[in-house]
Amino acid sequence: MYVTPSWLIVAALITLVYGGIVEGRLALGASSYLLAFVFAVLLYASVLVHELAHSVVARMYGLPVRRIVLYVLGGVSEIEREAPTPGREFWIAFSGPLFSLILAAGAFGLYQFADPFSVVGELLFQLWIANLLVGVFNLLPGLPLDGGRLLRAGVWKATGRPLAGSVAAAWGGRVLALVVVALPFLLAWSSGGGLSPWAVVWGLVLGGFMWMGATESLRAARVRDRVPGLSARELARPALAVLSDTPLAEAERRAREAGAEEIVVVDSDGTATSIVHPASAAAIVEGRRWRVPVSSVARAVTGGSLVPVDLRGEELLAVLTDHPLPEYLVVDGAGVYGVLRAADVNAAMSGRV
Repeated sequence: MYVTPSWLIVAALITLVYGGIVEGRLALGASSYLLAFVFAVLLYASVLVHELAHSVVARMYGLPVRRIVLYVLGGVSEIEREAPTPGREFWIAFSGPLFSLILAAGAFGLYQFADPFSVVGELLFQLWIANLLVGVFNLLPGLPLDGGRLLRAGVWKATGRPLAGSVAAAWGGRVLALVVVALPFLLAWSSGGGLSPWAVVWGLVLGGFMWMGATESLRAARVRDRVPGLSARELARPALAVLSDTPLAEAERRAREAGAEEIVVVDSDGTATSIVHPASAAAIVEGRRWRVPVSSVARAVTGGSLVPVDLRGEELLAVLTDHPLPEYLVVDGAGVYGVLRAADVNAAMSGRV
């Protein structure tokens, strides 16, 4: 679990604002602000329990969870892979709000037997209110909230297209963001009262985060939608194999004639040992290119840089992620097939090719 420093800002604001409310209810003096700080801790403890529910269900489905992050507007479970079906997406998303509402109901039940003007009664009141807020807010139908993931799962189930669900849920999140920003103005207009500067600031901050979160979710969904189309065979650049002592100029001449974009250095047995680095090759002045061997401007091939030509989609991406390199040697049964550059993979995932 990781708690960002921004949590301290929210905790301080909650303590200052809610401390006055507690003082009005219980008249505890300075202790009212201590109790208000406890409310801030309970609120984020509720968020943590909420995120733990997501993480537990995700791991039940075999999806690895990197960590839980608590930040200024709540928390997030960093699940490393997307749910493979809309049903699993639904239950992973719904588990958080469901558990928050169960805790809220339990705390509310205990609150009925407590003195509402005691410290215990106030703490139980805080606990059920905190979990109710966390549960209900997260059910709103828009990304990055859990309700957005529920909407995504529903549209995905109806259309059979995960991207369609993500687009609908992201736009739902953008609409919610605009509503949150407009809400202080609408409330002031409907009540005929004054406009609260604090409400406007919080509306802008919360709405801004929601808009950015929805936009990032949409971008990530479009990237994920392109992953199945990744192919080592299709993305590999054609390569020419030359011996290590071949002059750079001669290797480039042969590559042009063969229509190859890359130069791979091989030993006397034909085993690839390195790949010519374009920037290093370009740095050699014209007069020296016939005297500089290709081996001096090449980067070594390692076990992690070998990619089978038939790898596609998630399998290809997993291999590249496990061994992040600028270039990879694509191989088939006959030996060198081509060179796969990370920049080309990134371009394909971002839709630039």
